[in-house]
Amino acid sequence: MPIGSRPGTALLLIDLQSVFWDEGPYEDVAKADAMSAILAEVAKAKAENLPIIAVRQEWSILSTKIIARLTMRGQAIEGTPGTQIAKPFAGLAEHVLVKRVQDAFETGELDELLERLDVGKLRIVGLDFRYCVAKTALAARQRGYAVEVVTRATLCVNQTAGDQTRGILSSNAVILR
Repeated sequence: MPIGSRPGTALLLIDLQSVFWDEGPYEDVAKADAMSAILAEVAKAKAENLPIIAVRQEWSILSTKIIARLTMRGQAIEGTPGTQIAKPFAGLAEHVLVKRVQDAFETGELDELLERLDVGKLRIVGLDFRYCVAKTALAARQRGYAVEVVTRATLCVNQTAGDQTRGILSSNAVILR
């Protein structure tokens, strides 16, 4: 269902939680560069008085819990250590939501919040570009949001697959900057 005309913009922080940020497969140099870019986006959003929304991953559906145990060493399963926002990003968001799958819109909670905030455009940063960032960006586009992914403020484990994801996002009118 299209969202209609909404003038607001929000910054969406995806999966910037300890289990992925502190213990994830990302190189320190890449993390430092991404952290600098993420914090710059947060400062820009605050200066523009834009809402900042953090979305945390917690696998809570039986099937996703099983997949997480088999393919992700049990990371980010509901109730496990590390699901909290990582220290560099703790306290930056006015709103913190939990998602159960890669698409942050799946539960409907993000839809409701963005409607209350009158948001029609999303700037997205976070982890992992190929998975949760891309799935959320595509879900937003399907709903009619204007979407911009700040690529320097994202991380991607597999750069070759990340290049393919860039093509998919671009072909779906997601702005990459």
